[in-house]
Amino acid sequence: MNKIYASAHAALQGVVQDGQLMAVGGFGLCGIPEALIDALRDSAVKNLTVISNNAGVDGFGLGKLLETRQIKKMISSYVGENKEFERQYLAGELQLDFTPQGTLAEKLRAGGAGIPAFFTKTGVGTMVADGKELREFDGETYVMERSLVPDVSLVKAHRADKSGNLQFRLTARNFNPAAAMAGKVCIVEVEEVVETGDMVPDQVHLPGIYVHRIVLNAKPEKRIEKRTITERTGV
Repeated sequence: MNKIYASAHAALQGVVQDGQLMAVGGFGLCGIPEALIDALRDSAVKNLTVISNNAGVDGFGLGKLLETRQIKKMISSYVGENKEFERQYLAGELQLDFTPQGTLAEKLRAGGAGIPAFFTKTGVGTMVADGKELREFDGETYVMERSLVPDVSLVKAHRADKSGNLQFRLTARNFNPAAAMAGKVCIVEVEEVVETGDMVPDQVHLPGIYVHRIVLNAKPEKRIEKRTITERTGV
């Protein structure tokens, strides 16, 4: 089965549509499927609910989809670097399911493992638990969280073989494997494609059974975050 597609646009064709639940890999600016996000913007699909740890930054990553108003709801754990996100949310134009980071990761992992829900202590006694089932185990209160099974997952990996086996590089591994496992359809953007068998078993971080489509993006932008310090006169 050929999983390689000629472009990001071709990889999304026939898969993405209005109103879908999508997972997008990445953590901050690391491990973002840049080409797939651009192709999703160009597809003009709308009313998306997007699961992602971050909401991108202005003009990059998911920030591009916020600018084009293609996202109606974000399921995220950190949204502090995007002024357009802030504007839309405070204006009531964007919905937000604010989720603790570990809970978000487990929602995706459990979804990929076929587990419909799980109990966690995180969020008990806060607004995170509002409207959710609480249960006591061994004298401790836990909140039930539903798992996430997105219609489509957009993922970034370093290398893939033609069977879809994936290798991630360093911290770009972050949310990408969990997002890939959870999606009903998983589309992966990679920097290198090799023949099946060229990767030794220890290099395979996620087996190809989870991967449906692959697109090569050999030269991604790969932005990095840099610390900036305000200069003060006389210091």
